[in-house]
Amino acid sequence: MQKKHSRMMLAAAGIVVAALATTGCATGAAPADSGEKVTVTFWQQQMEDFQQEWYKKNVDAYNASQDKIEVKLEVVPADVWPQKLATAQASGTAPDITTINYGKIGEGVPNGEYLALDEVLPAASLDDLKPNIREFVTIDGKAYAYPVNVEASKLLYYRTDLVKAAGLDPNSPPKTWDDLIVWAKALTQGNVQGIAEAANATDLAWSTWGLQWNACDHTAIDDDWAEGLATDPCFQELANFYRTLYQDNLMPQSPKTGYSDPAPYINGEVAMMDNGSWAFASLKADAPDVLANTAVAAFPSMSGAPSETTATLGGWALAIDSKTKYAQQAGDFVNWLAADGTERMVDYFTISNFARFTARTSVEEALKGVKGADDPIVQTISNDVVSFAKHEPAYPFDISMAIGTAIETAMKTDTDLGAAFQTADDSINDVIAKQSLAGANPFK
Repeated sequence: MQKKHSRMMLAAAGIVVAALATTGCATGAAPADSGEKVTVTFWQQQMEDFQQEWYKKNVDAYNASQDKIEVKLEVVPADVWPQKLATAQASGTAPDITTINYGKIGEGVPNGEYLALDEVLPAASLDDLKPNIREFVTIDGKAYAYPVNVEASKLLYYRTDLVKAAGLDPNSPPKTWDDLIVWAKALTQGNVQGIAEAANATDLAWSTWGLQWNACDHTAIDDDWAEGLATDPCFQELANFYRTLYQDNLMPQSPKTGYSDPAPYINGEVAMMDNGSWAFASLKADAPDVLANTAVAAFPSMSGAPSETTATLGGWALAIDSKTKYAQQAGDFVNWLAADGTERMVDYFTISNFARFTARTSVEEALKGVKGADDPIVQTISNDVVSFAKHEPAYPFDISMAIGTAIETAMKTDTDLGAAFQTADDSINDVIAKQSLAGANPFK
């Protein structure tokens, strides 16, 4: 669990960080065009141990491979990352390169925080990105970050042994929401319920983004961020799906864990679970016996048509500070690390146990010959989910919470669905007005 700090402590730490950062950033180093060796600073937000090891190994390899650029890597704990980065940006000592999650791109680009990579990366490197994922990092036709990995937010995991025992075909998973309800009813037996699902407003707010796209071909706000769209009847259809799962007792009524925790599935409390691709890593590490009896499919769509969006993608990318004095040198390193060739990224996905997924077409091809990457679950996630997923919304989370609250209300009460989503729409329009969102969508 992350430690909590008072604002005063964080502010004091930020002052110290800013003072220290001046020695590691471009300030005072050799001019970019001097021909002398330059130092490029790189802050990596702390993640799993394998990621720290991979970044360090490759930074060391890059520094040893040439004598023009030295990349100085610093791993920053997640709990101090926001304050440390904000302090550095405010003081003009921001690192040249940072790791960034996709949700921060739409927030930072309008503020002029990131460099357009089209200026420093070969066009071929950007063209190698899968088209749907390139959209995640592109604003006004320019790419502002280079993807390292993606993770899918919603998949259907199911126990093949329990499916067979219920007289269902594990090789023909549910295609529609109605099919899923049929399976959940058949699999609800004794102390085992059909499926683990999101059951509170916060989890429903973000875990349903893909299903909002699926049902409505949009989320809760129009493209101009000027008007709420929650009164579209398709949201009521989505809420009714969750209402059926909950009120027919096909899912835990008061789950002890959140949506992203696979514990109920691992513990045998449910026969299926709705969860993200990260749950695959948890099963591999903590429950290989359960994984041996697990299959994964794209989460069913409302219509059942193939290749429909039911998931969004999160993950990490590399961004370059817009004020860097070493734009081309930083770009050269980013390209070397994440975009040039496939060997380094194949290594990354291999040591991740293939629980992360590539944004690059060439890496996807290279992985086909790697042991472990041919796992049916890996292939299903990559081919049937990642290729058709949307990026996470860039608008404030308050918008998503309005939808999550409406779905939770629909699940747990007999409230009229029209009324529940009218309340959501009123809340969304209030957020639009108070936060002056109209016309602010950076991806439009």
